[in-house]
Amino acid sequence: MPVMTFLNTCIFDHGAIQKLPGVLKGNGVSKPFIITDPGIKAAGLLDTVLGALGGEPGGIFSDTVANPTEDQAIEVTELYKSAGADGIIALGGGSSMDLSKAVGLLASHGGPLEKYAAMSGGSKHIGKLPPLIAIPTTAGTGSEVSVGMITTLNNGRKETFASPNLIPPVAICDPDLTLGLPKMMTAATGMDAVTHCIEAILVPASNPPAEGIGYDGLTRAVGDGWLRRAVRDGSDKEARWNMMMASYEGALAFVKGLGSVHALSHAAGRLHDKKLHHGTLNAIFLPHLLRFNDGSADGKYERLRFAMGLKPGADLGEAIEKLNEDIGIPTTLKEIGLDASDGPGVVEYALADLAHRGNAKPATQADYEKIYEAALG
Repeated sequence: MPVMTFLNTCIFDHGAIQKLPGVLKGNGVSKPFIITDPGIKAAGLLDTVLGALGGEPGGIFSDTVANPTEDQAIEVTELYKSAGADGIIALGGGSSMDLSKAVGLLASHGGPLEKYAAMSGGSKHIGKLPPLIAIPTTAGTGSEVSVGMITTLNNGRKETFASPNLIPPVAICDPDLTLGLPKMMTAATGMDAVTHCIEAILVPASNPPAEGIGYDGLTRAVGDGWLRRAVRDGSDKEARWNMMMASYEGALAFVKGLGSVHALSHAAGRLHDKKLHHGTLNAIFLPHLLRFNDGSADGKYERLRFAMGLKPGADLGEAIEKLNEDIGIPTTLKEIGLDASDGPGVVEYALADLAHRGNAKPATQADYEKIYEAALG
């Protein structure tokens, strides 16, 4: 069973969840507090973790909302403290992990969360958190190895937080936990991983190891066809293994940074009433940003084509659109509930998002307006 140490330690394989008791003991956790969401509980995955735990946890919170909020983080922090817990198990996708990181931050540092936002230089205030063991149940966000978290603050802003201290010290990546993931969630989270790999590669900053990992993740997901296979047959254990690896690699790669796809997706995702999935937004915006960035990094574009199994000179935007079509991702923003009136707010928040700074080439307000209009359909 592979045990990999890059940014953290990752125990990765079918059945890896059985290592949980030893991981908790090794990190000094005797009363873990589990944070998950209603879907994970309904699917029986919480019971699987409790079975592997072999004892009662310090507490359980299973009502994580799709886009974590500061209010919920404050609520769960009080539950964590009152339980006398000494560590957190984050079980689920990016939302459960982001909430878990926010709870760990508030429990150890105090609020408000705004103090720690990356855009205002708050990363320097983030010190050591309580032990956090991350157990992903989707293959896409990569939050189990990410330096970041996303939370909607009480001031209305959807903020990015980034610090090495937000990386869970241990991730348990068991592809078996993704076997029951529905087709649409498999597709959307898979495209999140694909976007992480591509955007990290295209960020102008120099980090060749991160780029190499990104190319490998993209090859697995797209070039080798594992994303299509995982969507086509959710019980394909080999496909699930490779997509979880692609997700893990995508997060390792985006330590280098992210770009305007994520800036726009974060901005659209802050619209609470729309209930938009981050991976779906990435998938829809990605072809348009690939066209916008074309010509800014010709060598990287050729390597992206090779990793995706495309012919030299192939249109990357068209290739992603075909992939989206094959796996059932909506074609336009309009199909998922956005309209023209949402555009100005999305553009405004995208320009203020941390990922905006990492795009392959500079993007202006006018550029984002055109991209939003094109993606709207």
